[in-house]
Amino acid sequence: MKAVKTEATAFAPATVANVACGFDVLGFALESPGDEVTVRVTAERGIVITDISSDDGLPELNLPTNPLENTAGGAVAAYLDGIQADFGVSMSIRKRMPAGSGMGSSAASAAAALVAVNALVEKPLSPEELVDFGMKGEAIASGSEHADNVAPAIMGGIVLIRGYKPTDVVRINAPQHLHCTVIRPHCEVSTKEARGILPKEIPMKTAITQWGNLAGLIVGLMQSDDGLIARSLHDVVAEPHRAALIPGFYAMKQAALDAGALGCSISGSGPSVFALSTSRKAAERVGAAMHAALTEACTEGTLYVSRLAEGSPRIVSLK
Repeated sequence: MKAVKTEATAFAPATVANVACGFDVLGFALESPGDEVTVRVTAERGIVITDISSDDGLPELNLPTNPLENTAGGAVAAYLDGIQADFGVSMSIRKRMPAGSGMGSSAASAAAALVAVNALVEKPLSPEELVDFGMKGEAIASGSEHADNVAPAIMGGIVLIRGYKPTDVVRINAPQHLHCTVIRPHCEVSTKEARGILPKEIPMKTAITQWGNLAGLIVGLMQSDDGLIARSLHDVVAEPHRAALIPGFYAMKQAALDAGALGCSISGSGPSVFALSTSRKAAERVGAAMHAALTEACTEGTLYVSRLAEGSPRIVSLK
């Protein structure tokens, strides 16, 4: 396939994966923060990552510029191979959130890179088709192909991954009044480590509880039933094992619930923690309570408030 444009810059949003009860099958996009990637066409085939920069105040980056060791590079390599591109690209990555944050940092870079390179070609693929290539990038970061971050980063909104072979993704409409609070403790949790501590098998009773919660959450979102959403936002699979990796987790969760949140759990692999509330004012109140609890427990954190699932990728510039 040929390129009909020479350069594109795209933004892709941070995401909350799992959403308590939807381990590896549910995620949603935030309005901010997110990553930006600029992709330029080169005559020579292949990929070159020219630079990786970050916003002021973020931890020092230690990300690989080898394209096959970088999530954005790996995703674009799979894409170029998949469309049989007759061109190569150089990429510049701007990180606007730290790695290991539990907010889909690796997925945001992969998604932004894919959205940018897809804007260059004569027959762009659909967002759903891009998800498979994004999963190739995620495998570099975590050791396994999963779409609960990269699918909402590419498609926007709330996304359910119904199945993986073949990938079957479904976008779910979110109630307009719901808002999300995310607090990122100033520490890092390795996605590979967080996945590694999970049990390989779970008891049938635990599985049934999780299935019920996931079904209840989906119905609650579709019917805008706050009570059902609150009853369903419980994770009995990953949270009990991963909570120990997150400083002040239970203090933050209790503070969020005491402040009126519908529910609170780990964002992705952590250390970020999210809560859902019925308005922006409530979400800000919940965020203040969570931040105070985190500070009292051990460390500082960065707070984000977003309308639920309003985030989506976008082209910033195209030449």
